[in-house]
Amino acid sequence: MLTGEIRNQVDQIWNAFWAGGVSNPLSVIEQITYLLFIKRLDDLQSLEESKAANLGIEMERRVFPDGIDDQGRPYSDLRWSRFKNFEAREMMDVVAERVFPFLRQMGEEGSSYGEHMKDARLGFSNATLLAKTVDMLDKIPMDDRDTKGDLYEYMLGKIASAGTNGQFRTPRHIIQLMVEMTQPTPNDVICDPALGTAGFLVAAGEYLRDKHPQALRDEKLRKHFHSGMFHGFDFDPTMLRIGSMNMTLHGVDNPNITYRDSLAEEHGSDAGKYSLILANPPFAGSLDYETTAKDLQQIVKTKKTELLFLALFLRLLKTGGRAAVVVPDGVLFGSSKAHQELRKLLVEKHKLEGVLKLPSGVFKPYAGVSTAILFFTKTGVGGTEHVWFYDLQADGYSLDDKRNARLDPEKLGSLPAAQLSKEDQSKNNLPDALARWLDREGVELENPRTAQSFCVSKDDIAATGTYDLSLNRYKEVEHEEIAHDKPADIIKELRALEKEINDGLTKLEAMLG
Repeated sequence: MLTGEIRNQVDQIWNAFWAGGVSNPLSVIEQITYLLFIKRLDDLQSLEESKAANLGIEMERRVFPDGIDDQGRPYSDLRWSRFKNFEAREMMDVVAERVFPFLRQMGEEGSSYGEHMKDARLGFSNATLLAKTVDMLDKIPMDDRDTKGDLYEYMLGKIASAGTNGQFRTPRHIIQLMVEMTQPTPNDVICDPALGTAGFLVAAGEYLRDKHPQALRDEKLRKHFHSGMFHGFDFDPTMLRIGSMNMTLHGVDNPNITYRDSLAEEHGSDAGKYSLILANPPFAGSLDYETTAKDLQQIVKTKKTELLFLALFLRLLKTGGRAAVVVPDGVLFGSSKAHQELRKLLVEKHKLEGVLKLPSGVFKPYAGVSTAILFFTKTGVGGTEHVWFYDLQADGYSLDDKRNARLDPEKLGSLPAAQLSKEDQSKNNLPDALARWLDREGVELENPRTAQSFCVSKDDIAATGTYDLSLNRYKEVEHEEIAHDKPADIIKELRALEKEINDGLTKLEAMLG
């Protein structure tokens, strides 16, 4: 948990950046990311030095060179622990003219540390702002993984609250619900092909730390967790840097976060590699056939990005691998041949397990589009017997552009800290959705289609002819029957209604006349 003091410090730095001319919130967090990366490099070298001294051995990995450069300046000046004590102007000279070129060199040489730093640049020239930022970051206890992670999440939240680049942010409580519903295991290989800030991978890592703490005490599983479990792709270098740092600050040492245009490149090298995909891909656009990977066009011939991403997920998943992905409602009922073929593929050739309809305000203020979450398992041989549907009507926040919390913090999320009353549950459906999902093979099968959740057989879905997956296609409304003793009662009610209508028309005519 971040203390109020740390939050205030972050707010002050944020405001100082804006006052210093860095007005794009994405640029602010990018610059802070660079500084956090520089600090981490120093921490890594300090750890190696301590290890070598205690064991009486040579250092295995040296981040910063020893000695002096060709101009007689000590390389040690590049280290955070040294330049943090410099006067502001001197600090600015060292960081801008020596540290950042060093970062770029690391990136060009293919260093695992500097992979995303090839075009790193200090984006401001205010020495006082740099000194203030370095001092603030230095005071935060970076040896505490929770504090580091919370610090970064707090800053990422500022991107969303600033109303800029919010497309990179899936609401954290929606991410956590998807992770809880898919239940990652210590042996999973997890991928998000539309990485953004790496929110899904971070949440999966935190879930595993919480639910499977013993895995990190097993040498093989710990190595897998830090170096083999998490994979993410993006074609925005800024997002790669931010996503990579987000993972690092949440305690994952070496995630595989790489530059890739997921829809344009062939996927032969990692087809069938992943056991779990968690994603909220961009779905407002189309691509030319020529620029789309041919292996995806073989699955579904379309220009629609939302359909191509689903084809991509099927391509990347191993047999038995599962996915939870956000899709626009059009995927569920679109009438084009590609839409219908893809739905038929999910239902007939794989195992479509659930459709969770989200309220249309979930992604406000960035988009008001209606969406749903699809849950499916890749089998190649079918397996769909019935599909679980849930109508999520409230996620704990207002569904307008402000997205204000409607409940106290301890009552929010899919696993609230406090018990919810019936009224609370009407404002936060997430715990109910999770509980019903976990019982989808039990009593959920008996729910009537008038309930908030129910199951629909594969035969009923196929009988639509288009494999329609929209919840409203199957949901039934419970009609209240009005009992009448005599036909005269019906006539009496109709006459009373007629009188109300006539009275209303008379008043309207008087107002207009």
